[in-house]
Amino acid sequence: MSGPQFDLVVFGATSFVGKLLCRYLSERHGAAGALKWAAAARSQAKLEALRTELGPAAAGLALIVADAGDAAALRAMCSRARVVVSTVGPYALYGEPLVKECAHGGTDYCDLTGEVQWIRRMIERYEAAAQASGARIVHCCGFDSIPSDLGVMFLQQESQHRFGTPCSCVKMRVKAMRGGASGGTVASLLNVVREAAADPALRKELANPYSLCGAAAGAGVRQPSVNSACWDRDFGAWCAPFVMAAINTRIVHRSNALQARPWGADFRYDEAMLAGRGARGRLAALGISAGLAGFMLGAALPPARWLLEHFVLPAPGEGPSPQAQRAGFFDLRFFGATADGQVLRAKVSGDRDPGYGSTSKMLGEAGACLALDVPKSALAGGFWTPATALGNALLARLQAHAGLKFELLES
Repeated sequence: MSGPQFDLVVFGATSFVGKLLCRYLSERHGAAGALKWAAAARSQAKLEALRTELGPAAAGLALIVADAGDAAALRAMCSRARVVVSTVGPYALYGEPLVKECAHGGTDYCDLTGEVQWIRRMIERYEAAAQASGARIVHCCGFDSIPSDLGVMFLQQESQHRFGTPCSCVKMRVKAMRGGASGGTVASLLNVVREAAADPALRKELANPYSLCGAAAGAGVRQPSVNSACWDRDFGAWCAPFVMAAINTRIVHRSNALQARPWGADFRYDEAMLAGRGARGRLAALGISAGLAGFMLGAALPPARWLLEHFVLPAPGEGPSPQAQRAGFFDLRFFGATADGQVLRAKVSGDRDPGYGSTSKMLGEAGACLALDVPKSALAGGFWTPATALGNALLARLQAHAGLKFELLES
């Protein structure tokens, strides 16, 4: 019996991020390179327009018509692919049918969701099916949460190598970042806030740093969390909340749990933004904290949310210009300390707008890595994180092709 026709299929290829991903794959692999890939979406006309936009490198690119709500079309698409990479969000609204087909049919899957509540539901509903079929499901393969997840992995590997023990506490701080948001990301965030505003149980779940690790995880461990302006003595600067900490910390803790907690059952991890030193740094941290709190409150109230959606925030399909993506970047700093007080510092940086220019490259390399570098015999079916599924193979790809750097710094 012959294998799948394609190594990778991009589902949602005509979305904002889908187009960026297809352009990256086209420039890196063409339409008939070592990676055999295809573009899928619900509109044949839009797919053909995309292929034309991609130019000569995409001549002959295979196109697949499939709608997120058509189970038969999704099943047929999955049967042709080793890996399906989905950019169709908000995933809580449109993502489940594809995860279901992949989990039951044995097709590997990657996406760039940051919707914690949806990931937890998918694990509960389909992990048994994925384990039985051999499907490897890897969520969060964009800016949330690859730099955080692989950054902690990189730091812990170095700690084991240098000190013979892992860091029991790790912090990630955003030192600098430039980039804009797309309408798809905004829609996903607003949907999470909308669900949480209507469901007290969900609000409690979203506050649990171990929500993706199982019911027994983290008993008796109090995780640090930067919810307002505060001074960080390890970085010598004021800090403010980082909006993506809500998903990144959960993925990092799940990576620890999936590996039987090599970093310790009491491993602590948190994320924040560096705002500077002195009075100016404090004021900046207070401003960032107030702005984020105001946005979240506005997003939770239906009238304010309507105003944000219609007059302030980008609509689905909109996002940063190519020039803005090229001008973007990110610089993340990691601090780790072992139980006996030894310290390591690391830096993870990217050369493009984090949410789109860099995310499209990270997502493309994650899908290619799962298809080409991680045989079924090396990783069982189930729901994995980027670090536990792809690990050092993905780290190498990101440094070689995607403009990311993982570096140790002098302590």
